[in-house]
Amino acid sequence: MNRRDFLIVTFFSFATSASAGHEMDDRDLTNGQTLYAEQCASCHGVNLEGQPDWQTPDNNGILPAPPHDETGHTWHHDNQLLFEYTRLGGEAALAARGVDGFASGMPGFGDTLTDDDIWDILAYMRSTWPERVQEIQAGRNPPHD
Repeated sequence: MNRRDFLIVTFFSFATSASAGHEMDDRDLTNGQTLYAEQCASCHGVNLEGQPDWQTPDNNGILPAPPHDETGHTWHHDNQLLFEYTRLGGEAALAARGVDGFASGMPGFGDTLTDDDIWDILAYMRSTWPERVQEIQAGRNPPHD
């Protein structure tokens, strides 16, 4: 590899990691873990494992709480949707993105948790994912300004 190619690869490697930086960087993971245990674990599991049969709707058409570990689909979503889903609740967050009529059992926590608390929880969840999954999820986020 010549110097020019090395610089291009280095630049794009740096640009990729810089664009992957997110709102979850430099968060209080201890606070996130504590709040997760207090606010989330009763539905999503102490070990982020979710409820059984989480991909099968119940009689009311509502899906059980999904896992937040790497076996679930949480990491398939961008940071802002994860934040809005937690803050507003599932139905309101999806409605804000133009998805109407989706029955969700996820309540909004905007009156219970601060925005920083929500980001801490999300950062804690992300910290449990394998590095490869963290990188994939980071790529779903737009670059920072």
